[in-house]
Amino acid sequence: MNYRHAFHAGNFADVLKHVILCRVLVHLRAKPAAFRVIDTHAGAGLYDLAADEAARAGEWRNGIGRLRAAPITGAAAELLAPYLDTVARFGSGSQPSRYPGSPLLAQALLRAQDRLVACEVEPGAAVALARVLARDRRCKALRLDGWTALRAQLPPKERRGVVLIDPPFEQPDEFVRLRNEVAAAHRKWPTGIMMLWYPVKDRIGPDRLAEGVRQTAAMKLLRVELMVEAAAAQQLRRCGVIVINPPWLLEEELGVLLPVLAERLSPEGSGAFWLAGEK
Repeated sequence: MNYRHAFHAGNFADVLKHVILCRVLVHLRAKPAAFRVIDTHAGAGLYDLAADEAARAGEWRNGIGRLRAAPITGAAAELLAPYLDTVARFGSGSQPSRYPGSPLLAQALLRAQDRLVACEVEPGAAVALARVLARDRRCKALRLDGWTALRAQLPPKERRGVVLIDPPFEQPDEFVRLRNEVAAAHRKWPTGIMMLWYPVKDRIGPDRLAEGVRQTAAMKLLRVELMVEAAAAQQLRRCGVIVINPPWLLEEELGVLLPVLAERLSPEGSGAFWLAGEK
């Protein structure tokens, strides 16, 4: 899977991943103690949806574009507010002109005592990431391979926080590497929250990843998948997130959110979702 995020920014996979990240951060904020966010494959941080890459693919229109096209009410609206309010800062009206990646979404939910370490190895994206985070002393952008960062940054001195692991899945062994790296990271920081995003092209890689994580992490896991009808045959239709040590209300919240996301992010409301919590 050849992945350049500028082509996919704001698509349904970003929405799922970022909604979950924002909910995790809301729960971390509920306690006064400081926390740290470690984003191992952070990307450029901010994406121009009118630029050639995003405009050519247009995936954001069936992602954040659909989600913002009409008001959402009730409990789902309250749960989505931290995410949607941050996205709204980057474009007026019902459609965003820019889309914030995970580093900027995390930055928006940091308090004075919290910290963000965002890592990116691709030169152009690393320069852009450093630029968008440069004026915030709570945030550090590192031009560093995500896997190296994962080993070097754990455990954080705050002892609370979340690691987001969102590799590009360009290599055929990426699922195996993700499983092995997460096992090593978990041994170093067994109480930390970890979010693992993955694409679903077939069942083999995702299911082996989930089983490997289950064997490694002897505590509660939460696994989510969302499927939509893609606008083009070559576009991704299904993706998932595994959360290790999820906040205790997260499963209940996703039970509210996933039906809304499945309905909103797929033409004719034909999307589907799967949610499983395991101890």
